[in-house]
Amino acid sequence: MRILVAMSGGVDSSVAALLLQREGHELVGAYMKNWINEDNIVGECPWQQDIDDARACAERLGIEFRVVNLMHEYRARIVDYLLDGYRRGLTPNPDVMCNREIKFGVFLQWARDHGFDAVATGHYARRVEASFCCGAAPKSGDAAPVAARAEPGPPDSPPPSSVVSPPSSVHCPPPTGHRLQLHEGADKNKDQSYFLTLLSQDQLAAARFPLGDLTKPQIRTLAAAAGLPNAAKKDSQGICFIGQVRIQDFLRAYVPDAPGPIVRATDGRLLGEHRGLHLFTLGQRKGIGIPSNTDNKAYVVVAKRSEDRALLVDFDGPAALGLHTTTVRVHALSWIGEPVTRAADLEGRVRYRDPRVALRFEPQPDGTGLIRFREPQRGLASGQILALHDGERVLGGGVYV
Repeated sequence: MRILVAMSGGVDSSVAALLLQREGHELVGAYMKNWINEDNIVGECPWQQDIDDARACAERLGIEFRVVNLMHEYRARIVDYLLDGYRRGLTPNPDVMCNREIKFGVFLQWARDHGFDAVATGHYARRVEASFCCGAAPKSGDAAPVAARAEPGPPDSPPPSSVVSPPSSVHCPPPTGHRLQLHEGADKNKDQSYFLTLLSQDQLAAARFPLGDLTKPQIRTLAAAAGLPNAAKKDSQGICFIGQVRIQDFLRAYVPDAPGPIVRATDGRLLGEHRGLHLFTLGQRKGIGIPSNTDNKAYVVVAKRSEDRALLVDFDGPAALGLHTTTVRVHALSWIGEPVTRAADLEGRVRYRDPRVALRFEPQPDGTGLIRFREPQRGLASGQILALHDGERVLGGGVYV
């Protein structure tokens, strides 16, 4: 199989290439050039070093290496989505959208246009074959791509969905042939299935996740044994492919300040002034800029009021006004397989790094979903992503209204 490996310069994607090479696939490594910090935003964006590291690993493996320039597409699909969301008072998730719109969107289409069968990444997630229904055990491994092709749409709309066997806890139709499922990675400390929750069946069919059954220490060991030059390189942190740029600095470079009052939600008391609602998100404690003047208590953001640009805060805790909720609505629902069309008891991951929690999913006539959590959830910000699960299997997800 001819596979294009997305090589970021980090150890994970390099080991992904190493493992696929050992399986005998024809490989080409490619660095997605999405952002180079042309506007000199405060913070490090080490794209040139990342390219050099990715190229060095490709040379070590003896595979061809290319740089694919996706800067225009990244600006249109991710940066504009991010900035528009913050301007509207939302808390966007660029990492989830980057996977759907860039890695398995325009980059996947570039790969197909250049004769590749699949795109591989260093995600800690598992792609599982499931030509079964209701009770049969899934089969691990990779499958041939399905014939259908779903073109990526704009970030505010979900991609077309194909059919996949739904979980045993919901309605299960008769078997319809070969299907693919997305499962959590074996390393629960590094699992990245949350960031893939909005992929379509077609995108998953063309994806390869060689690291899904491995842990981070195992990957470091493999990299060192193979002599990969980035075996000890630290993991990157930051916005998807923007580097070590803080989100506050990024926003200040593109979204003008729009000051407003900081108001205590319980009694309307004016506490101070902020520089812009776009710099805050629900549940935020740090950086509000006002002291609580109360022992062992800290203020937390509980709401943003657009009409007067008021930032509403309260003392953090179970009684904080509006901070915790047992019900939420999600829109722009995207399913990796068959949509869940009737009420079902599922699990959800309310944000990355949070554990799965029990919930009741109730489809609504307008295409949204009403979520009823078994236990109250903290700080669910509009614009963020809810991943819906049946155990370790990711069914799909939606955006908090």
